[in-house]
Amino acid sequence: MKKLKYKTELTRSMSYLAKNKKTIFIGQSVNFSGNAIYNTLSHLPKSKKIELPVFEEVQLGMSTGLALNGFIPITCFPRFDFLILAMNQLVNHLDKIRTLSNNSFKPRVIIRTSVGSKKPLNGGVQHTQDYTKIFKQILTEVNVVNLTNSSQIFKQFKKALNRPDSKSTLLIENGDFYNSK
Repeated sequence: MKKLKYKTELTRSMSYLAKNKKTIFIGQSVNFSGNAIYNTLSHLPKSKKIELPVFEEVQLGMSTGLALNGFIPITCFPRFDFLILAMNQLVNHLDKIRTLSNNSFKPRVIIRTSVGSKKPLNGGVQHTQDYTKIFKQILTEVNVVNLTNSSQIFKQFKKALNRPDSKSTLLIENGDFYNSK
């Protein structure tokens, strides 16, 4: 049996998501090379991608707004450390909007981030931290999934897209696995 590869499964998952008419990929280096996440999106049509500058809080706010207007944004933060800059939008808005609206608003946002790679080059403490435990503790409505092996990747992205409760999902990748697992 063919062993599944981490990056291959991420790329396959992005192809699957792109087939849905409502999905749109948004973030840094979704349309132009610059990080490992780009390599899993490079084959997708440009019409499915919105390239953004480095303004993480606005990015997550835009993603929530797109979701409230019927899109399913796949919002890409190249490093977990960068997602921290969007905490206001994530914790106070996306994670609480169902409660604040008495379940009238149910935005579905798929958030991709990665624990930065330490091999072959260590990106340093501002690019390689894993905040999975903290995010699981602080988020009450956003599902948090740590993608630790290739066999779970496609299944988890498919679940995030098709959740019957339409909740948002944060999927955490590991940069060191892109070329090793």
